[in-house]
Amino acid sequence: MPSVTAVFPGTFDPITLGHEDMVRRACRLFDRVLVAVAMAHHKKTLFTLDERLALVRDALADQPNVAVLPFDGLVTEFAVAQGAQVMVRGLRSGTDFDYELQLAGMNRYLRPEVDTVFLTPDARWQSISSTLVREIATLGGRIDALVGAAVRPRLLAKVGRA
Repeated sequence: MPSVTAVFPGTFDPITLGHEDMVRRACRLFDRVLVAVAMAHHKKTLFTLDERLALVRDALADQPNVAVLPFDGLVTEFAVAQGAQVMVRGLRSGTDFDYELQLAGMNRYLRPEVDTVFLTPDARWQSISSTLVREIATLGGRIDALVGAAVRPRLLAKVGRA
């Protein structure tokens, strides 16, 4: 059976337990999972690219078939350059599905040799987004059930709550 490499792209600002759940599920399905951390020039991120890469590496250090890499530009080109055959995308809701279906169609147009696979997170993490986690942390709310132990102290320090 051929080895299958999957790419799980995102900004991961910060990586949440929902992201971690998706990667761990992908690790059971694919031989190698590349967590592709977007440089995200179009977004104002809380964490720098190097900080986001470190957070993701620390959060997923127990997954031997995961590699964490930065990317810039089209994720489909990154996937092909890395020898990946699959793009993993998460679906939390119907709204996500509408957007992700369009994205998958465009990715197929750009690189038909890279298939998209949709996974759903555990129900405990379906409402988590990095945007909401940053806002909750900034406003003093509890984030212990939203991000992992490797992320929590760095996020609190970043928002001035250390």
